[in-house]
Amino acid sequence: MTDHSAFVAALRRLDAAAKLVDIPEETYVRLRHPKAVLTVSVPLRRDDGSLEMFTAHRVHHNDLRGPGKGGLRYHPDVTLDECKALAFWMTCKCAVMDLPYGGAKGGIAVDPKSLSQLELERLSRGLIRRIAEFIGPQLDIPAPDVYTNERIMGWMMDEYAHVVRRHEPAVITGKPLGLGGSQGRSDATARGGYVCIAKLAEERGWKPAETTVAIQGFGNAGQGIARLLAEDGYRIVAVSDSSGAIVSRDGFDVPSLIRAKNDTRKLEAVYCQGSVCDQVDAERISNGELLELDVDILIPAALEDVITADNAAEVQARVVLELANGPVTSDADDILDQRGITVIPDILANAGGVTVSYYEWVQNRSGDYWSAEDVRQRLEKRMAYQFDQVMRLAADNQVSLRVAAYALALQRLGEAAEAVGTRDLFNGKD
Repeated sequence: MTDHSAFVAALRRLDAAAKLVDIPEETYVRLRHPKAVLTVSVPLRRDDGSLEMFTAHRVHHNDLRGPGKGGLRYHPDVTLDECKALAFWMTCKCAVMDLPYGGAKGGIAVDPKSLSQLELERLSRGLIRRIAEFIGPQLDIPAPDVYTNERIMGWMMDEYAHVVRRHEPAVITGKPLGLGGSQGRSDATARGGYVCIAKLAEERGWKPAETTVAIQGFGNAGQGIARLLAEDGYRIVAVSDSSGAIVSRDGFDVPSLIRAKNDTRKLEAVYCQGSVCDQVDAERISNGELLELDVDILIPAALEDVITADNAAEVQARVVLELANGPVTSDADDILDQRGITVIPDILANAGGVTVSYYEWVQNRSGDYWSAEDVRQRLEKRMAYQFDQVMRLAADNQVSLRVAAYALALQRLGEAAEAVGTRDLFNGKD
């Protein structure tokens, strides 16, 4: 892979969508060039007294429709190229959901599992001190991502307040409730994906009890959608974490899986009654094998690029819901499409998280906080409406849901570009 392969591959998603919309060429020019990029070194004083430096990036991709919005991830493989691709996806995701945001993304190249809680806090606060002038409620609003959570967001918001000498809860979303977080934020990504499945099930006449689901990744999003689908009667037959996968054709008791995972940090096939959890029969397989299971719905909910041209022909699911960012590569997309596999794209499927982040930002700025039920109703209404928009565009043009979603994003970004003026305006044709 080249240094810019992830970003360039992400941009390829625009090519097919561009044929469906008539927008200024300048819109594409803007999207192919991130607005600003910041790379910093963050010092960390380890618990043993030693000093270690970590590289961090923050990318502002586009602000045509509003301030940047996007997560901060902690992962050993964080690179600038990856952050640029993820920021581009955020620009498109916010446009698909019709949110007044542009795209941003960032992260630190670190293994957070190797840090103590005190080291994690020092690193998080150190990052904010380095990037404080690059973020802000009207400039760029970070949020949780891979291996970051509401506690880390709380530390970051608190440190930002120290730096700027004022209370600014709207600078960070995904915070604890006690620090201005929103009700309904913790399961927002999962709930958005759940709405997409519910809408598709309604169209296709699925019976949940007869519908099998495999979920790759059992963090917050994976657990959340497993719980929501199981409550509707869907059969969750396989789940995985970074150590591997477990599968049972009879389906798992999802609350027991979640409890075991969160109590022990291990994914164990158990059934819990009261305070007692007993082992149950399950087959252990690899994460790669999970992707190839014969199931109705496959949900990649971990990292990007897990379904590629090398394994797309082996995917047996009828529907792939991209709860992670970029789990299906552009080459794999073509293969899945040719095989008649429906892919609900990430810029729609996992947009529940950024949508409720927007609601949190609105609440922080207004000082008026909403109930969990109010947040859920607003999220479900917006997700259902935008899902219908994408479905209609796909049906009218006989294209995949991904192409339709990008076309919808381009249409809205093109309208913003025309509003600030394009060549036609400045050469007198408009």
